[in-house]
Amino acid sequence: MTAILTLLIIASVIVVAIYFPAWRRQFILRKPFPAEWLAIVKNRISFYEKLSTDEQSQLQEMIRLFLAGKKFYGCNGLQLNDDIRVTIAAEACLLLLNRNTGIYPRLKHILVYPDAFQANHPSYNPDGTVVQGSQGLLGQSWHHGKIILSWDDVRHGAANIHDGHNVTLHEFSHQLDSEDGISDGTPILPKNAYQSWAKVLSHEYQELQDDMHNHHRSVMDYYGATNPAEFFAVATETFFEKPAQLQKKHPELFAELQKVYRVNPIDWQ
Repeated sequence: MTAILTLLIIASVIVVAIYFPAWRRQFILRKPFPAEWLAIVKNRISFYEKLSTDEQSQLQEMIRLFLAGKKFYGCNGLQLNDDIRVTIAAEACLLLLNRNTGIYPRLKHILVYPDAFQANHPSYNPDGTVVQGSQGLLGQSWHHGKIILSWDDVRHGAANIHDGHNVTLHEFSHQLDSEDGISDGTPILPKNAYQSWAKVLSHEYQELQDDMHNHHRSVMDYYGATNPAEFFAVATETFFEKPAQLQKKHPELFAELQKVYRVNPIDWQ
């Protein structure tokens, strides 16, 4: 009897593990996208109106799943509201369009400060020098399920879509990069795509480092020369906010990023 009961319990756990995620997804998506949220998306996300009808539906669906699965915390007196939550969720989910992937499965907690926040750990400049002590940061992404953002800079990044700087896209691209447990500038890709990605990433990263050291102008921010992980994050910002310039100056990198993100932001300009 004990053996049968144990088997029944194990079978029940397996059934729940298999079917609960699908049931939960259906439960979250059972109601229409709130009109108040749609107004926020249209007001904050300039790209939204340029998306196809299918991509708009995808984004609305992912925003609901994102907000149902992540916990937000207001820091330094910031009072959280739907404007903050929906804006961050919408920007983050732009990176997931057409990818048929999980909604940042490792991410659990999002800490939002009113503006730049202080971090008390060493950081590294693109030239390799180490900066000790407290620093003002706009965002930070951690492997163990946490992102920290400055709301002032989230708003600024969403409003200025052609300057190549967007802290939300930057930090959430770090989350994609680290989904395999390593932050090395290589997100999870199809098996046959890694060789091409590694070749282009290595070449383009070295070129950005050379541009920085030789004081040559680049469409990408020099911060991307810090390490391959930061290069991927900066390249992501540039891909979404300066796509035509990136394609012209770095066509191979643009093509690789298009394979990663499965969109062409030039169509959104």
